[in-house]
Amino acid sequence: MAAICVFCASSSTLEPKWLDLATRTGNELAARGHSLVSGGGCVGMMGAVADGARAGGAHTLGVIPQSLVDLEVADMSSDELVVTADMGARKNIMIERSDAFLTLPGGLGTLDELFEVWTTATLDLHAKPIVLLDPDGFYDGMLRWLDQLADTAFVRTSALEKVVIAKSIGAALDEIEGRLSATG
Repeated sequence: MAAICVFCASSSTLEPKWLDLATRTGNELAARGHSLVSGGGCVGMMGAVADGARAGGAHTLGVIPQSLVDLEVADMSSDELVVTADMGARKNIMIERSDAFLTLPGGLGTLDELFEVWTTATLDLHAKPIVLLDPDGFYDGMLRWLDQLADTAFVRTSALEKVVIAKSIGAALDEIEGRLSATG
């Protein structure tokens, strides 16, 4: 069983398809015997993935800064809720407590978390699998832009290879499981 950190949107005004994707991701994490590490929110996709994981019997760890607890968006149903002083401490704990990272569609906060784990992997600060779940081309523009940066040498091709793109939940988790079993 792996502790899989899921980065995703916390907006409460999303289309139902995104909430469904998050719920199904949580369900599949649980069905495969994994635990969930999340940003500790109870709204949007973040809340849906945690609810889906719990519905399947998975252990859930939420990590959330006090400022968001004060806004009453904390996932109080988490099996373990860690409250941090700020967003930086939140990301550090999420990285420490996770075996792998799965990014679903999201906005600036999701991208911040993705780029944090991506950058630290590129700097060899960890060797944990990073998978971007992109079932319908949500991230196509960003990926094209990053490829262009590699063409100009602002980003190394080896850095781009640190993230695997998956088109389905099953393929994303297969990638994570395969990479975790390969590293032992």
